[in-house]
Amino acid sequence: MRILILHHSKTGRTEKLAREIAIGARRIDGSEVVIATVSEVSQEDFLEADAVIAGSPVYFGTMSAQLKKVFDDFIPMRKQMEDKIGAAFATSGYHTGGKETTMLSIIQALLIYGMVIAGDPMSASGHYGVAFSGEMDEEVRGNARKLGERVTRLAQATASLRRQKPARRNEG
Repeated sequence: MRILILHHSKTGRTEKLAREIAIGARRIDGSEVVIATVSEVSQEDFLEADAVIAGSPVYFGTMSAQLKKVFDDFIPMRKQMEDKIGAAFATSGYHTGGKETTMLSIIQALLIYGMVIAGDPMSASGHYGVAFSGEMDEEVRGNARKLGERVTRLAQATASLRRQKPARRNEG
């Protein structure tokens, strides 16, 4: 199972969170984790991924323009991403800094790509994804790893769905 952890990180906080998510994803047997920045990611990375976990710092309550550009540039591959697992993560400098709205903006993009969205598990916060402001603590590290594990398990569980070509009915 190939898991792409895509991120934009200006200060290094979002990259640290991506690395913690990767630790969790790697705990699942059969996982292959690719961590890529927005400047490194390729269309091939996207297409080969069974899941994409995308993260961004908060930029005016939404994802960074750099992450949005990847989603914009890769739109021709949109139909090929259908039924893959998608998840979000975010970081901010202040506790009311818009992390949830940033994750929702990422989730919207993933939905437009036809992906199946996974939030973080109930054993974490049970919300949109994993996020933190300021400095990362052990609770955030644990929640990040749980998200990586959950997304990887869901990607494994839905692998047959991605291999199937749906039969189209002629309704005319």
